[in-house]
Amino acid sequence: MPLSIAPALKPGLAFALALMAGTASADTLYFSAIPDEDETRLIERFSAVADYLEGELGVDVQFVPVKSYGASVTAFRNDQIQLAWFGGLTGVQARLMVPDARAIAQGKEDPIFVSYFIANTDTGLEPSDSFPEDARGMSFTFGAKTSTSGRLMPEYWIRRETGEAPETFFDKVGFSGDHSQTLRLVASGAWDIGALNFAVYDKAVAEGAAETDTARVIWQTPPYPDYNWTIRGDVDARFGEGFADKVQAALIAMDDPDLLAAFPREAFIPAQNADFQPIEDTAKELGLIE
Repeated sequence: MPLSIAPALKPGLAFALALMAGTASADTLYFSAIPDEDETRLIERFSAVADYLEGELGVDVQFVPVKSYGASVTAFRNDQIQLAWFGGLTGVQARLMVPDARAIAQGKEDPIFVSYFIANTDTGLEPSDSFPEDARGMSFTFGAKTSTSGRLMPEYWIRRETGEAPETFFDKVGFSGDHSQTLRLVASGAWDIGALNFAVYDKAVAEGAAETDTARVIWQTPPYPDYNWTIRGDVDARFGEGFADKVQAALIAMDDPDLLAAFPREAFIPAQNADFQPIEDTAKELGLIE
């Protein structure tokens, strides 16, 4: 079955078709990212990152947009991409599939990431340090099904705080597909409540997005590790000894405010697989991985 990959940036549709056919160049480092926001915004973020990495690494670097969280993991497993900006759960899934794959960097904020629960103002729910028990019987939307901040950790805390499955506590449960869509749907009243990445909401506030007027934060989860850059274990054999470490160094050295603001992150710091063991344990507890 062909991989669901959106048209690539460089050199365009021909490249995407070649990649889907398994004919991508071995001399190019291909990377992707989970589609946690609109594709247009992702392209803006990562085209500049590709240019930065190309300059630092001395090899051709191509960003490959994908259509879903699962597609990013599949592309990594099939060696159609060698580097990826994953969420906590997708990073765990990818590393379990590819021998010697390793997390090499994460945002400075990622070891203490949180999810926001937001509610439409018409619900009457108010911000609180306690889980919103008054949300019982309302409608609720997660983000993508394999999103760490949009599904995994919100579901974990719903179950822990209420002792019930989301489908029991809420009247109706759905999946929006990404964080930006969750914000739009809750703001419009299509869903009463939703869970999303705190950084996406905070950025919307900073940009003066109208959606934040009718979708406010009512609760946030305790912190957990989340996003990470993960690289395949065979890149040194392809690009030369020490290449993975060189990629790690380039990411950590990234200090252009515009590049960092696009994630948004204050900086990148080293990461290792063990940092995300809590995510793997939680995913196993919820039956999302074996």
